[in-house]
Amino acid sequence: MSDTTHFVSREPFDPEATIAAGSVVSERYAKASQARLIWWRFLRHKVAVVCLVFLALSYASILIVEFLSPYELQSRHTDYIFAPPQAVHLFHDGEFVGPFVYPLDYSLNMETLKREYAEDTSRPLPLRFFCSGEPYRFWGMIPADKHLVCPPEGGTFFLLGTDRLGRDMLSRITYGARISLTIGLVGVTLSFILGITIGGLAGYFGGWIDATVQRTTEILRSIPELPLWLALSAALPVTWSPLLIYFGITLILALLDWPGLARAVRSKLFALREEDFVVAAEMLGARPRRIIFRHLLPNFMSHLIASASLSIPTMILAETALSFLGLGLRPPITSWGVLLSEAQNIEAVALYPWLLLPMVPVVLVVLAFSFVGDGLRDAVDPYQH
Repeated sequence: MSDTTHFVSREPFDPEATIAAGSVVSERYAKASQARLIWWRFLRHKVAVVCLVFLALSYASILIVEFLSPYELQSRHTDYIFAPPQAVHLFHDGEFVGPFVYPLDYSLNMETLKREYAEDTSRPLPLRFFCSGEPYRFWGMIPADKHLVCPPEGGTFFLLGTDRLGRDMLSRITYGARISLTIGLVGVTLSFILGITIGGLAGYFGGWIDATVQRTTEILRSIPELPLWLALSAALPVTWSPLLIYFGITLILALLDWPGLARAVRSKLFALREEDFVVAAEMLGARPRRIIFRHLLPNFMSHLIASASLSIPTMILAETALSFLGLGLRPPITSWGVLLSEAQNIEAVALYPWLLLPMVPVVLVVLAFSFVGDGLRDAVDPYQH
C-alpha cells in the first residue's frame, strides 16, 4: 500500500466566521438591484463582453472620424487610381526605422489594361503621427487639420488602397461608419417609440384597439420586406438633400420594424395587467399612461434592451442593402452600403478586390451585436441561472 499523507489544519473551526463570510456574499446579491444582477450575469459571457467593448470603441470613433482619417473624405489622388493597399513596415535593410511605407511606382499593363503598382524599396518614408495634414471641417463646422496619422512628406499612405477616383478607402470607410452606425441607433429609437406606444395601448386596453393593432401588424408582416423597402425608397424624391434622404431612409426602416416589437409588448402587457400591483395602481387613481410607462414597461425593460441589440444590426444590413442597390443613401453621403455599391462591377472587383473591404466592418458589427444580444438575452432570463 502506498503511504498517503493527509494534511489537516490545526486551526480551530469557527462556524460563525464561515456563516458570516457566506452571509456577506448573500447580502451582496440580496441588496443588488435588478440592473446590477443582470450586469453581473452578462459579465460571465466573455465573448459578449469583448463584443461590447468593440462596439463601444466603434461608436466612440464616429465622434472623431475626421481626426482618425489620414485624408479628407473627398480628397482625390488622380495619380493613384485603384492603388493597392500599402503595407506598413518597421525594418529597412535590417535596421529598425519605425512605421514607414515605400513609395509606389505606377505602370499600365497594355495587355490587361490593369493599373499596376510596384514598391520602390530603396526609399523608406516614415509615417507621421498626431500631425497636421489635409484641412477639414470637424463635424462640418470647425476648421481643423490635425490627424492621428498622416502620409509621409512627399509620399502617400493608402492602407486599404484607393477607389476609381483615387480616394483613400480607409478614410472613406471611417467616414462611412458615422452614417451606417448611427442609422441603426436612430432607426431603432423611432421603432421602439412606435412599438412600445402602439403595443402598450393594445395590450393594456384590449378590445377594438387591440384588434386594430393586431390586424395592422399582421398585414405589415405579411408583406415581403425587401420589395416594400425598394418601393418606399424609390418613392423618395431625387431632389431631396442628402440630410432628408438620410432621415427618410431611417424613417422607412423604423416604420417597417415596429410591428414585431409591438406584438411582444402587447403579449407581455396582457400577462402583467392583471397583477396585484397594477390593480392597486388603478384603484389609487393612476392614469393608464402612468401605469403603462411607470409600472408595466419597467418590468420587462431588460427584455426590450436585448431586443434592441438584435434589431440594430438588422437596420444596418437593411441600409447597406438599399444603398448597394442604389435605392438607399446616395453620394455625397458616404456609408458602407454606398461604398459597396461601387463594387458592383465584377470586372473591377476581380482586378481590385480591396473595393470589397467595406463589407468587413459590416460583418464585424453585425456579429458583435448578435453576440451582445445573446449575452443580454441570457442575462435577463431568470431561468438560465
